[in-house]
Amino acid sequence: MRLLLVEDSREVAGVILDYFENTGHEVDYAADGKGGLNLASENSYDIIILDVMLPGMNGFKVCRALREQGNSTPVLMLTARDTTDDTLQGFSEGADDYLIKPFDLKILDARVQALVRRNSSSAFKKELSYGQLSLDLGSRAAIRDSQSIGLNPTCFKILKILIDKAPEVVTRDELIYAIWKDEPPEGDTLRNHIYQLRASVDKPFEQELIITVPKVGYRLKEAV
Repeated sequence: MRLLLVEDSREVAGVILDYFENTGHEVDYAADGKGGLNLASENSYDIIILDVMLPGMNGFKVCRALREQGNSTPVLMLTARDTTDDTLQGFSEGADDYLIKPFDLKILDARVQALVRRNSSSAFKKELSYGQLSLDLGSRAAIRDSQSIGLNPTCFKILKILIDKAPEVVTRDELIYAIWKDEPPEGDTLRNHIYQLRASVDKPFEQELIITVPKVGYRLKEAV
């Protein structure tokens, strides 16, 4: 499951990020409303966890902007203000659920899973597949044409992202942020990982599946 967390409190964000990442989910993060809106507009998520009180652009405005764009990703709003008016405003702007701070992380997790289940029957798949490729998300195993492929954690993550969006293009910026967040390494480390991924996924086989889109990113060859 891929989540977007928009929360200006670094302490709160750190706790939520650790919880969901430790349970095997991918989490993108923004500390302000405008950054959150940009990420939500440019990427696909299973759910958005959105704080109300954000610098620059509050959560209500972010949620409204997303709905005006036609973005139907489930939104769970967080707030420290326990008032009926706030709750009603959140729902009126297009929020799907509302949670008052402080909250139990297990309750947050349960709300997130309920919203995602309601909106996508495939969100909790244990396996991903596209054409000749399949991933077992539990064992972190990769298979092509019934042959097991050994991948390091970073290459596995890249391949998962490519399968998630296949056959659409995944930009270099999307991959870099998904892997390293706001602290990308120096040099073209992504290119090195793509090279390693190709060595495992493409070179032992007759057909190449990973396609470079010049100056943009990468995609998987369309399945036949």
